[in-house]
Amino acid sequence: MSSELKDLLKEKNIIFGTNETVQGLKLGRVKKVLLASNCPKDVRETIAHYAKIAGATVIELDVPDKEIGLLSKKPFGVSVLSC
Repeated sequence: MSSELKDLLKEKNIIFGTNETVQGLKLGRVKKVLLASNCPKDVRETIAHYAKIAGATVIELDVPDKEIGLLSKKPFGVSVLSC
């Protein structure tokens, strides 16, 4: 597991999901976005576009969405995390 993911999971204000992350990027509330290794290409492109506008950092992990979901204690896969 990457150190970025460990650090982000310790944060209190984690945003889960593509729609919520895009909304946060549009409002300037998101500074860092983590993407799962199997995140769909269209989602990657959308996140990259809004992150560039917002000046946020995008980190692509080597961890699949189901594993991120387990580490986040969620009963589903998580492709996009942000804070």
